[in-house]
Amino acid sequence: MARVRSKDTKPELSVRRCLHADGFRFRLHDSKLPGSPDLVLRRYRSVCFVHGCFWHRHTDCIKATTPSTRREYWESKFLANVNRDRRNQELLLDEGWRVAIVWECALQKTILQSTITALEAWLQGNESAFETAPRKLKSDGK
Repeated sequence: MARVRSKDTKPELSVRRCLHADGFRFRLHDSKLPGSPDLVLRRYRSVCFVHGCFWHRHTDCIKATTPSTRREYWESKFLANVNRDRRNQELLLDEGWRVAIVWECALQKTILQSTITALEAWLQGNESAFETAPRKLKSDGK
């Protein structure tokens, strides 16, 4: 578990790279804000969290599996992560911040650009929240 990174993950780096290339400027991991968001775009009064589907339990995602050993441990750990995420989002919204959640599965090479385009459109809009949709199971035919 010590090797699990919380900052500068591959999904986070790809979002940062794309946004920066398109002219968006941001601060990283502002510890003064609840949850220490991955990206803080003050100009847009927005924050962005780049969540791993496994650790943050992306609903209906094929990457949000649960290990078969020590199931109780993992379920309590995942529940704590989800509760903390929800609490931080609510605190940020209450403070007037707009909150975006970009899930790891939405950053696959085939859909990365459409995800970034949607995120950029949200940044320039006025909605308070944004979240990417889960990648569907292959057996669903999607």
